[in-house]
Amino acid sequence: MKEKILKGKKVYLRYPNTSDFAEFTGLNKSSVDFHQGLANPPKDKDSFDEFIERSEQSANESFVICSVETDEIAGSIGLSQIFRGGFQNAYLGYYLGEKFTGKGFATEAIALIVKFAFEDLKLHRIEANIQPHNLASIAVAKKNGFTKEGFSPKYLYIDDVWCDHERWAIINENW
Repeated sequence: MKEKILKGKKVYLRYPNTSDFAEFTGLNKSSVDFHQGLANPPKDKDSFDEFIERSEQSANESFVICSVETDEIAGSIGLSQIFRGGFQNAYLGYYLGEKFTGKGFATEAIALIVKFAFEDLKLHRIEANIQPHNLASIAVAKKNGFTKEGFSPKYLYIDDVWCDHERWAIINENW
């Protein structure tokens, strides 16, 4: 099992494990309205088990975001579909529980995972797809050096709706 921990001032990122079930799904259940239409994080045993299984695949690097101050799980962040060869790319996904927003946790978590992606994984490019109305997430991406590359209509299926997304990315040379 992977045991990486990435440490910041406000948050640290660690690999999820099965003992996180109650805390992680509890956080996600308490944030259902907040996540509505934006994300569908694990809220039950089956979806949590799928999350753990995906986190153990070599094409993914999944972390829980934890508060340095309290050790509580604040959310999740991950790199998925890690491509090697001539592409050296990954897709970034992240979310916080509602009670942890507005504290700089997402900004720092993204900074930590970008550093990990470029220094440890030696990736060249990271892409985050963000819904145009999710201004807080766009602001966090911008703070971390991501630039808007384009628009993808009906890009992801979330809560029974095909949702438009903007493509935001950062390359190693611009980091």
